[in-house]
Amino acid sequence: MTEAVRPEVGPGTDGRASDALLRAGRFFTRRKTSPDLRAVFLTGGREGDVFYRDRWSYDKVVRSTHGVNCTGSCSWKVYVKDGIITWESQQTDYPSVGPDSPEYEPRGCPRGAAFSWYTYSPTRVRYPYARGVLVEMYREAKERLGDPVLAWADVVSDPERRRRYQRARGKGGHVRVSWDEAVEIVAAAHVHTIKTYGPDRIAGFSPIPAMSMVSHAIGSRFLSLVGGVMTSFYDWYADLPVASPQVFGDQTDVPESGDWWNAAYLVMWGSNVPVTRTPDAHWMAEARYRGQKVVVVSPDYADNTKFADTWLPAQPGTDGALAMAMGHVILRECFVERQVPFFVDFVRRYTDLPFLVTLKGRHGGYVPDKLLRASDLGDQSEAAEWKTVLIDERTNEPVVPNGTLGDRWTATGAGRWNLDMGDVTPRLSLVGEGAENVEVLLPRFDVGPEAKRSDSVLRRGVPTRRVGGRLVTTVFDLMLAQYGVPRDGLPGTWPTGYDDASQPYTPAWQEPLTSVPAQTATTVAREMARSAEQSGGRTMIIMGAGVCQWFHGDATYRAILALLMLTGAMGRNGGGWAHYVGQEKVRPLTGWATLAGATDWHRPPRQAIGTAYWYTHTDQWRYDGYRADALTSPLARGDLAGMHTADAVALSARLGWMPSYPQFDRNPLELADEAAAAGIDVQTYVAQKLADGELRFACDDPDAPVNWPRCLTLWRANLLGSSSKGNEYFLAHLLGTHTSLRATETPPDRRPRDVVWRDEAPEGKLDLLLALDFRMTSSTLLADVVLPAATWYEKYDLSSTDMHPFVHAFSPAIDPPWETRSDFAAFTAIAQRFSELARTHLGVRRDVVATALQHDTRRDGTTWRCGPGLAAWESAARAWPHDAGADRRGTGLSGNCGQVGRPRPADRGTRPHDQGGDLPAGRRGRAVAQGVRRDARRCGRRQAGARHRRQARRGDPRALRHHERPPGRAGVSHDGAPGRQTARPPGARE
Repeated sequence: MTEAVRPEVGPGTDGRASDALLRAGRFFTRRKTSPDLRAVFLTGGREGDVFYRDRWSYDKVVRSTHGVNCTGSCSWKVYVKDGIITWESQQTDYPSVGPDSPEYEPRGCPRGAAFSWYTYSPTRVRYPYARGVLVEMYREAKERLGDPVLAWADVVSDPERRRRYQRARGKGGHVRVSWDEAVEIVAAAHVHTIKTYGPDRIAGFSPIPAMSMVSHAIGSRFLSLVGGVMTSFYDWYADLPVASPQVFGDQTDVPESGDWWNAAYLVMWGSNVPVTRTPDAHWMAEARYRGQKVVVVSPDYADNTKFADTWLPAQPGTDGALAMAMGHVILRECFVERQVPFFVDFVRRYTDLPFLVTLKGRHGGYVPDKLLRASDLGDQSEAAEWKTVLIDERTNEPVVPNGTLGDRWTATGAGRWNLDMGDVTPRLSLVGEGAENVEVLLPRFDVGPEAKRSDSVLRRGVPTRRVGGRLVTTVFDLMLAQYGVPRDGLPGTWPTGYDDASQPYTPAWQEPLTSVPAQTATTVAREMARSAEQSGGRTMIIMGAGVCQWFHGDATYRAILALLMLTGAMGRNGGGWAHYVGQEKVRPLTGWATLAGATDWHRPPRQAIGTAYWYTHTDQWRYDGYRADALTSPLARGDLAGMHTADAVALSARLGWMPSYPQFDRNPLELADEAAAAGIDVQTYVAQKLADGELRFACDDPDAPVNWPRCLTLWRANLLGSSSKGNEYFLAHLLGTHTSLRATETPPDRRPRDVVWRDEAPEGKLDLLLALDFRMTSSTLLADVVLPAATWYEKYDLSSTDMHPFVHAFSPAIDPPWETRSDFAAFTAIAQRFSELARTHLGVRRDVVATALQHDTRRDGTTWRCGPGLAAWESAARAWPHDAGADRRGTGLSGNCGQVGRPRPADRGTRPHDQGGDLPAGRRGRAVAQGVRRDARRCGRRQAGARHRRQARRGDPRALRHHERPPGRAGVSHDGAPGRQTARPPGARE
């Protein structure tokens, strides 16, 4: 090509200095450049080869990773030339796992190999932006009033001006502003909201901490320090398998992908491993060379189906029926027709199948009621109402074994928080001499809502006996009745065999529902059981969103988990369940939790359940005509009759079962001030006001302006348009902008009974929407202020996953370009300006923080009652809320945000927490050691001393009894469906 005459051009977008360097560069190359100095032209042949050689040349290689929710957490090499990221490739230096297993590497996928495109993408957010109409109004108010907080208050207190910038959301109109001005607007909005409405009107959303835990923690830390609310994400995405806390008491503690290699029998159930677990799929493919059998349950011929030895094409949403039918086969063939010792021993020791359940007369028969407890037998000892009872097979007498909930925190439970059965042999069934056979009524849900009561109830017999004057049976006997496994002499209607399609839970019954042939379902169930029996429980089921995200996914999961518990597969290498939906495991959990919750400065942080939060504050409940009692059991007592889902959400908050924010219809700072002025402790004061009706829970009237969320911060997330279920409701009621919402509100006869219904639905609850992102998304387009964030190749951070044991570091390959900043730098800048403004407007205030009853704490058994609409406190000293208050030192926020660990308690007049998080390093170590010794005493295990550690290093088996962890007890619920455990299964990974 011929070189064109270069006209003189003005300064480019990068300024005169950059243009001067580009012009000077022309004298050091023979290549032809474009008039704007930003393109180089070469002729073909050898000269053109330079492009290829330059494309793969580099000056340095930096190790980093990607903060994406794919569960991969792969380490990458990032190549840089002339300060520009040019390409990336997989790291290949993972530690070896030994000669008897495949290696973790190489880890990565084509999606990760293309991430460097985002750094220079046209959608990259390069500068701070704010909504133009809002900036104009704020600048005018600030010039007139001279104070940023007063300026913000002036804008948002004027309904007309507030409506103007809300209606502009999502329609462009962003203008470039300086970092100083953007941070000032954000800080002023937060200070005004705290001062006027309370800190619990401030909220934040950022999902999956493990994918970039420092970036998540700094935003959460800022919100926690100001008293704001962090909303959850795992449940909101419907990724959380609710069955896990129901059955095991913890959240998805599952094996790493390397354990797939150890499985003898592998079932991929609702998880398309090659696509959704790309870096880990090789374990599954390679294990087939060891003789592993692979079964795939999927409605379509998915990518993983081609690996299957057997394919079960269950139709979408019918997985529960298939699992129940397989459970029917395993129970009948491995527990009734013959008893597999390995299975029987497992369920006796590690599940609640042997425990006794009381039966209560109702509807002309008996229905399962509560577990029999020691208090029912006249035991008046501490926590007797939490000590469940079983029958000792040796003596045929009721006993309370070790490891019940009554042993967890009580003085009498010291040394008993374990599953050491001693001489006790739990009895699984009451069948035998002296048993009284009775019919129990069980619900049937496969007949439709229009069925008669007689058609929606199963009548099946169980063996019973009377203990302490109460009619009881075992959970195991109820489970057999629920699954329809007959035994001689028991009354009721039972299936005649596997080919009886008229009775629930037989293989023939599931066939028309799932399309899986009855014989195939029977065969796979038998294979699972036989493999588990011969391999010692090395049967594994990989599950994912294909099951979890369906209606009643918890019940489906529990039916699948029951297969693993019945075959003794839980808690074993190569066995158990493996749920992977999202990168949920934070390896350095203790440190991250302290940082993210700011618990080194204030306790407790406000953390809300995201699903209920958005359901309530986006007013989706106003359009929900689905009654809370729509799917209740035909045998239910009617507790939910006439209730709306919003009523149930509000009731759960009043009962202390679930956190709900905002807390009350008052500013919590003012509540603390009033209590101090009255000379009453905060808990008593709040209890009195609730009882008198002068104070109400905010969730009872969520549309009242005093109960609206006012500031929302999004970072590491595209909430709006991506993960906001019911996006139009967000736009209409939360943001107040134009929307295509076409839904009609619930008619009067189906509206909430307890929650206040306001005739006019509010539009535009949020005063401020802040978004931090490195690309322009639907959330940033709707935001009032947008801050440019650094990408994963431009900052320091950490990433971990449940798929492998490594913690990967982010390292900046280049400095954040343009005016972008890391999340840490952005939030510390906001904290600094917040502190400056808070000196005048906030100072030091006392905050009332209300929290729900916490799992596995001393308050787990607290009793708390309330009536419809108004709480009635039973014991303010023990009941909800648990925290009397926390100091909010707005003036010191900037230092607290960037500094971990508060000064010594003696300097602050505070009491150190049990975990030692507030103590100096030396004292913190001693506090942790004391906690370990305390737990060892409670579990009845001595802490290993130096001699025992030496024995362990030598391999002396005598050291094992000092180090072994007591296995846990998985469980099933009282109606025979899978339930929850009281401790952890054997060998469970932490």
